[in-house]
Amino acid sequence: MKVLVVRFSSIGDIVLTSPILRALKLQLDAEVHFITKDKFRSVVAKNSRIDKIYTFKKEITEITSDLKKEQYDYIIDLHKNLRSKRLILTLGVKSISFDKINIEKWLRVHTRVNYLPKVHLVDRYFAGLKKLNIRDDGEGLEYFHGIKESDLVRIIPRGKYIAIVLGATYYTKRIPKDKIVFIVENAALPCVLLGGNDVKELAKELTTLAPNAINMVGVISLNESAAMVKHSQFTITGDTGLMHIAAAFKVPTMVFWGSTAHDLGMYPYYGNLHNVTSIDIVNKEINCSPCSKIGKDVCPKGHFKCMLDLKDDVILEGLKALTKIKNY
Repeated sequence: MKVLVVRFSSIGDIVLTSPILRALKLQLDAEVHFITKDKFRSVVAKNSRIDKIYTFKKEITEITSDLKKEQYDYIIDLHKNLRSKRLILTLGVKSISFDKINIEKWLRVHTRVNYLPKVHLVDRYFAGLKKLNIRDDGEGLEYFHGIKESDLVRIIPRGKYIAIVLGATYYTKRIPKDKIVFIVENAALPCVLLGGNDVKELAKELTTLAPNAINMVGVISLNESAAMVKHSQFTITGDTGLMHIAAAFKVPTMVFWGSTAHDLGMYPYYGNLHNVTSIDIVNKEINCSPCSKIGKDVCPKGHFKCMLDLKDDVILEGLKALTKIKNY
């Protein structure tokens, strides 16, 4: 069987497809191809479950002729938007998808009525693919960073440390500056700051405000950052791609939820065979969060209280809980 798995973006969403890729390869012995945007190739480049990767820069038409030659048995659409539907029509191949529960998400975000099923997105993937007779093996997510252990010496600090993720695609999913400073000042271990060039200036400012922080923002690649997350005692993050990468490595996480929420079904997924904890940091004193299913560039109400008004004692309790988990 030859299948094409479709997930165009972004980092975290692509990582969430990993249990499906593993099941297709190990349970069906399928030839697995994957299509995504070119800028996300590195997320799957080293994934041993994938036999061939197709990417495009702007339009799928860049690779349509090559895809037609593959003669797939199935297209597994884990993106499920107009672009992926057009691809399916163009290739004329049988397709399988999943329930995006868009109505339930819209109600949760816009009316506070919560009809969301208490299941993770990965579970909905498996439910949608029942006809292929694959099952969830309970191992959770996985990630292949491809960095040699011998090359890690130059980037990974000696001894135990905490990874703190500064970046996120949308501003309202980023942990605010003053909260990062508070964490660094109150953490029991050294803190390593991670993120891309979009938060490089923020990282410089933070290292001035919190001199003990180790700044790796914009210095190392995504996969090197993944390796640092893997070796951390735990990871503190917003709703980001590195949050899901931490889950793939079974690293405990403390997640700050701002414009999105745990119950939207894309929280850290460890699989039911692993006893790993994710601690949610949520401002329960407001009623306007979540305000989006994917995040926003600005707070719709202009105050960003979901993050900015988080109490210090809530953060301290989260840090204490993580310390007990790792028992150091």
